[in-house]
Amino acid sequence: MDHIDEQILMMLQKNARTPLKLLAEKVFLSSPAVAARIARLEKEGIIKGYHTEINWFKLGYHITAFINLEVEPYQKAEFYPFIKACPNVIECNCVTGHYAMLIKVRFTTTMELDSFIGRIQKFGRTSTQIVFSTAVEHRGIQALTKPEESDLPG
Repeated sequence: MDHIDEQILMMLQKNARTPLKLLAEKVFLSSPAVAARIARLEKEGIIKGYHTEINWFKLGYHITAFINLEVEPYQKAEFYPFIKACPNVIECNCVTGHYAMLIKVRFTTTMELDSFIGRIQKFGRTSTQIVFSTAVEHRGIQALTKPEESDLPG
């Protein structure tokens, strides 16, 4: 992967529907050359897919929460299929620390959230944080090169 691939990835992260012609103009290559690079990035698994960003609030999902869940290792075989089948689960990560799972969910009401928490508590103790606001939405990497220590805030 070279600097041109990085530029293409940066532009596609911002808008996956950017026309090939515009991408090509920005990186000073032909459209077929850019298409070939994108195909290679897809084949190598660097580009995993293309997604639409949803405004969940406008769809009525006013509650976003993070749920920490204790799950014993022997429970994972039962837990993973269960959590994958839950449509309100946006993301589920196995993490370090006291809790084994960090689950991001969206619901239309706190009553629905409460009901869901009750269902997952069969796997273990939970701790839930409801989101009031989000300072940084999900985003791609802003720069693909590792930042220098002097580039970091603070």
